[in-house]
Amino acid sequence: MGSLLTTRIEEAKAKGRKAVIPYLPFCHPDCERFWTEIEGMDAAGADVIEVGVPFSDPVADGPVIEEAVNECLERGACLKGILDGLAERKGKLHAAIVLMGYVNPFMQYGWEKFAADAAAAGVSGLIVPDLPYEEAGEIKALLRAQGLDLVPLVGLNTSADRLALYAEDASGFAYFVSVLGTTGARDSLPEEVFEKLTLARKAFTVPLALGFGIKTPEQAARFGDLADAVVIGSAIVSHTKAGGSAAQFLAPFLK
Repeated sequence: MGSLLTTRIEEAKAKGRKAVIPYLPFCHPDCERFWTEIEGMDAAGADVIEVGVPFSDPVADGPVIEEAVNECLERGACLKGILDGLAERKGKLHAAIVLMGYVNPFMQYGWEKFAADAAAAGVSGLIVPDLPYEEAGEIKALLRAQGLDLVPLVGLNTSADRLALYAEDASGFAYFVSVLGTTGARDSLPEEVFEKLTLARKAFTVPLALGFGIKTPEQAARFGDLADAVVIGSAIVSHTKAGGSAAQFLAPFLK
Protein backbone atom coordinates (compact mmCIF):
# COMPACT_ATOMS: atom_id res chain seq x y z
CA MET A 1 0.00 0.00 0.00
CA GLY A 2 1.44 3.42 -0.97
CA SER A 3 1.86 6.46 1.21
CA LEU A 4 -1.34 8.48 1.80
CA LEU A 5 0.84 11.59 2.22
CA THR A 6 2.21 11.13 -1.29
CA THR A 7 -1.24 10.33 -2.67
CA ARG A 8 -2.84 13.47 -1.28
CA ILE A 9 -0.04 15.67 -2.65
CA GLU A 10 -0.27 14.05 -6.07
CA GLU A 11 -4.05 14.52 -6.07
CA ALA A 12 -3.56 18.25 -5.53
CA LYS A 13 -1.02 18.36 -8.36
CA ALA A 14 -3.55 16.67 -10.65
CA LYS A 15 -5.90 19.55 -9.84
CA GLY A 16 -3.27 22.03 -11.02
CA ARG A 17 -2.19 23.44 -7.66
CA LYS A 18 0.29 22.87 -4.87
CA ALA A 19 -0.84 20.69 -2.01
CA VAL A 20 -1.71 22.69 1.10
CA ILE A 21 -0.35 21.52 4.45
CA PRO A 22 -1.57 23.65 7.38
CA TYR A 23 -0.03 23.28 10.84
CA LEU A 24 -1.76 23.71 14.19
CA PRO A 25 -0.43 22.63 17.59
CA PHE A 26 -2.79 20.45 19.59
CA CYS A 27 -5.04 22.51 21.92
CA HIS A 28 -4.56 25.75 19.99
CA PRO A 29 -6.37 28.12 20.26
CA ASP A 30 -8.04 25.93 22.89
CA CYS A 31 -8.56 22.19 23.19
CA GLU A 32 -12.17 22.16 21.93
CA ARG A 33 -11.74 24.66 19.13
CA PHE A 34 -8.62 22.83 17.92
CA TRP A 35 -10.76 19.99 16.63
CA THR A 36 -13.27 22.40 15.12
CA GLU A 37 -10.40 24.03 13.20
CA ILE A 38 -9.01 20.65 12.06
CA GLU A 39 -12.41 19.56 10.77
CA GLY A 40 -12.93 22.94 9.15
CA MET A 41 -9.60 22.80 7.32
CA ASP A 42 -10.37 19.27 6.18
CA ALA A 43 -13.76 20.30 4.85
CA ALA A 44 -12.19 23.30 3.10
CA GLY A 45 -9.88 20.97 1.15
CA ALA A 46 -6.56 20.83 3.03
CA ASP A 47 -4.57 17.96 1.53
CA VAL A 48 -2.40 17.06 4.52
CA ILE A 49 -2.85 18.42 8.05
CA GLU A 50 0.20 18.75 10.27
CA VAL A 51 -0.69 18.39 13.94
CA GLY A 52 1.89 19.84 16.32
CA VAL A 53 2.81 17.81 19.38
CA PRO A 54 3.40 20.43 22.12
CA PHE A 55 6.82 20.27 23.80
CA SER A 56 8.48 22.61 26.27
CA ASP A 57 11.66 23.11 24.21
CA PRO A 58 10.56 23.57 20.56
CA VAL A 59 14.02 24.42 19.19
CA ALA A 60 12.92 24.69 15.53
CA ASP A 61 10.03 27.02 16.26
CA GLY A 62 9.94 30.81 16.39
CA PRO A 63 8.17 33.02 18.94
CA VAL A 64 4.61 32.68 17.54
CA ILE A 65 4.52 28.89 17.70
CA GLU A 66 6.62 28.73 20.86
CA GLU A 67 4.13 30.94 22.68
CA ALA A 68 1.19 28.94 21.33
CA VAL A 69 2.80 25.64 22.32
CA ASN A 70 3.47 26.84 25.87
CA GLU A 71 -0.20 27.82 26.15
CA CYS A 72 -1.20 24.38 24.84
CA LEU A 73 0.97 22.68 27.49
CA GLU A 74 -0.70 24.79 30.19
CA ARG A 75 -4.04 23.47 28.89
CA GLY A 76 -2.80 19.90 29.39
CA ALA A 77 -1.99 19.02 25.78
CA CYS A 78 -0.28 15.64 25.43
CA LEU A 79 0.46 13.06 22.76
CA LYS A 80 -2.20 10.66 24.05
CA GLY A 81 -4.82 13.39 23.73
CA ILE A 82 -3.91 13.85 20.07
CA LEU A 83 -4.11 10.14 19.32
CA ASP A 84 -7.39 9.73 21.20
CA GLY A 85 -8.93 12.65 19.30
CA LEU A 86 -7.72 11.38 15.95
CA ALA A 87 -8.96 7.86 16.72
CA GLU A 88 -12.45 9.31 17.30
CA ARG A 89 -12.28 10.92 13.86
CA LYS A 90 -10.62 8.07 11.95
CA GLY A 91 -12.28 7.64 8.58
CA LYS A 92 -14.04 11.00 8.87
CA LEU A 93 -11.14 13.18 7.63
CA HIS A 94 -10.12 13.21 3.97
CA ALA A 95 -6.78 14.92 4.59
CA ALA A 96 -3.79 12.79 5.50
CA ILE A 97 -2.50 13.45 9.02
CA VAL A 98 1.16 13.97 9.85
CA LEU A 99 2.37 14.70 13.39
CA MET A 100 5.17 17.21 13.92
CA GLY A 101 7.00 16.97 17.22
CA TYR A 102 10.29 16.55 19.02
CA VAL A 103 11.95 13.31 20.10
CA ASN A 104 11.19 13.54 23.82
CA PRO A 105 7.37 13.10 23.83
CA PHE A 106 7.56 10.15 21.41
CA MET A 107 10.36 8.54 23.42
CA GLN A 108 8.42 8.99 26.66
CA TYR A 109 5.36 7.39 25.03
CA GLY A 110 7.50 4.55 23.68
CA TRP A 111 8.32 4.38 19.98
CA GLU A 112 6.85 0.94 19.34
CA LYS A 113 3.62 1.70 21.21
CA PHE A 114 3.42 5.09 19.54
CA ALA A 115 3.78 3.57 16.06
CA ALA A 116 0.98 1.08 16.73
CA ASP A 117 -1.35 3.62 18.37
CA ALA A 118 -0.68 6.28 15.71
CA ALA A 119 -1.45 3.86 12.90
CA ALA A 120 -4.63 2.78 14.68
CA ALA A 121 -5.62 6.46 15.01
CA GLY A 122 -5.18 7.09 11.28
CA VAL A 123 -1.86 8.96 11.36
CA SER A 124 0.12 8.68 8.11
CA GLY A 125 3.51 10.07 9.07
CA LEU A 126 5.82 11.90 11.39
CA ILE A 127 8.12 14.96 11.26
CA VAL A 128 10.80 15.08 13.98
CA PRO A 129 13.20 18.02 13.54
CA ASP A 130 15.62 16.96 16.30
CA LEU A 131 15.97 13.30 15.27
CA PRO A 132 19.40 12.86 13.59
CA TYR A 133 19.40 10.74 10.44
CA GLU A 134 22.12 8.49 11.88
CA GLU A 135 19.92 7.65 14.89
CA ALA A 136 16.67 7.19 12.97
CA GLY A 137 17.12 3.71 11.50
CA GLU A 138 15.41 1.64 14.18
CA ILE A 139 12.65 4.21 14.67
CA LYS A 140 12.03 4.39 10.94
CA ALA A 141 11.70 0.60 10.82
CA LEU A 142 9.14 0.64 13.66
CA LEU A 143 7.13 3.34 11.90
CA ARG A 144 7.26 1.61 8.53
CA ALA A 145 6.12 -1.66 10.06
CA GLN A 146 2.89 0.22 10.86
CA GLY A 147 2.71 1.96 7.48
CA LEU A 148 3.93 5.35 8.76
CA ASP A 149 6.34 7.66 6.91
CA LEU A 150 9.21 9.49 8.62
CA VAL A 151 9.43 12.73 6.64
CA PRO A 152 13.00 14.03 6.14
CA LEU A 153 13.79 17.72 6.68
CA VAL A 154 16.36 19.36 4.42
CA GLY A 155 17.22 22.98 3.78
CA LEU A 156 19.61 25.68 2.67
CA ASN A 157 22.58 24.17 4.49
CA THR A 158 22.00 20.54 3.41
CA SER A 159 24.88 19.37 1.22
CA ALA A 160 24.40 17.41 -2.01
CA ASP A 161 25.80 14.32 -0.29
CA ARG A 162 23.28 14.64 2.54
CA LEU A 163 20.43 15.22 0.09
CA ALA A 164 21.34 11.96 -1.62
CA LEU A 165 21.50 10.19 1.75
CA TYR A 166 18.06 11.41 2.81
CA ALA A 167 16.63 10.63 -0.63
CA GLU A 168 17.72 6.97 -0.56
CA ASP A 169 14.83 5.84 1.60
CA ALA A 170 12.55 8.89 1.81
CA SER A 171 8.83 8.23 1.87
CA GLY A 172 5.71 10.38 2.07
CA PHE A 173 7.32 13.66 1.11
CA ALA A 174 10.47 15.65 1.84
CA TYR A 175 10.17 18.87 3.84
CA PHE A 176 12.36 21.71 2.54
CA VAL A 177 13.04 24.38 5.18
CA SER A 178 13.21 27.70 3.35
CA VAL A 179 15.21 29.71 5.89
CA LEU A 180 18.16 29.35 8.22
CA GLY A 181 16.49 29.76 11.57
CA THR A 182 13.21 29.03 13.26
CA THR A 183 9.60 29.03 12.04
CA GLY A 184 7.76 32.30 11.56
CA ALA A 185 5.96 34.19 8.78
CA ARG A 186 8.27 36.36 6.66
CA ASP A 187 7.70 39.01 4.00
CA SER A 188 10.24 37.40 1.66
CA LEU A 189 12.30 34.23 1.36
CA PRO A 190 16.04 33.97 0.58
CA GLU A 191 16.92 33.93 -3.12
CA GLU A 192 19.15 30.88 -2.63
CA VAL A 193 16.00 28.83 -1.99
CA PHE A 194 15.62 28.51 -5.79
CA GLU A 195 19.07 26.97 -6.22
CA LYS A 196 18.75 24.63 -3.26
CA LEU A 197 15.22 23.56 -4.16
CA THR A 198 16.48 22.71 -7.64
CA LEU A 199 19.13 20.44 -6.13
CA ALA A 200 16.57 18.84 -3.82
CA ARG A 201 14.19 18.32 -6.75
CA LYS A 202 16.89 16.36 -8.56
CA ALA A 203 17.71 14.28 -5.48
CA PHE A 204 14.23 13.22 -4.31
CA THR A 205 11.66 11.11 -6.10
CA VAL A 206 9.04 11.81 -3.40
CA PRO A 207 7.14 15.15 -3.48
CA LEU A 208 8.81 18.26 -2.04
CA ALA A 209 7.02 20.50 0.48
CA LEU A 210 8.25 24.04 1.12
CA GLY A 211 7.84 25.38 4.65
CA PHE A 212 9.00 27.95 7.23
CA GLY A 213 8.20 31.59 6.50
CA ILE A 214 5.26 31.08 4.12
CA LYS A 215 2.26 33.32 4.71
CA THR A 216 0.79 34.07 1.24
CA PRO A 217 -0.06 32.07 -1.91
CA GLU A 218 2.08 34.52 -3.89
CA GLN A 219 5.20 33.50 -1.94
CA ALA A 220 4.58 29.84 -2.72
CA ALA A 221 3.73 30.51 -6.38
CA ARG A 222 7.17 32.07 -6.98
CA PHE A 223 8.73 28.62 -6.76
CA GLY A 224 6.61 27.12 -9.53
CA ASP A 225 7.03 23.39 -10.00
CA LEU A 226 10.07 23.25 -7.71
CA ALA A 227 7.72 22.68 -4.77
CA ASP A 228 4.75 20.30 -4.83
CA ALA A 229 3.31 21.42 -1.52
CA VAL A 230 3.43 24.35 0.88
CA VAL A 231 3.38 24.21 4.67
CA ILE A 232 1.75 27.12 6.52
CA GLY A 233 2.26 27.34 10.28
CA SER A 234 2.91 30.58 12.15
CA ALA A 235 0.60 32.65 9.92
CA ILE A 236 -2.34 30.34 10.68
CA VAL A 237 -1.52 30.22 14.38
CA SER A 238 -1.52 34.04 14.52
CA HIS A 239 -4.78 34.17 12.53
CA THR A 240 -6.61 31.69 14.74
CA LYS A 241 -5.28 33.26 17.94
CA ALA A 242 -6.81 36.54 16.79
CA GLY A 243 -10.16 34.77 16.42
CA GLY A 244 -10.07 33.99 12.71
CA SER A 245 -10.93 30.68 11.06
CA ALA A 246 -8.09 28.49 9.82
CA ALA A 247 -10.24 27.32 6.92
CA GLN A 248 -10.89 30.92 5.91
CA PHE A 249 -7.14 31.62 5.98
CA LEU A 250 -6.45 28.62 3.73
CA ALA A 251 -9.04 29.50 1.09
CA PRO A 252 -6.69 31.57 -1.15
CA PHE A 253 -4.11 28.75 -1.10
CA LEU A 254 -6.69 26.22 -2.31
CA LYS A 255 -7.83 28.05 -5.45
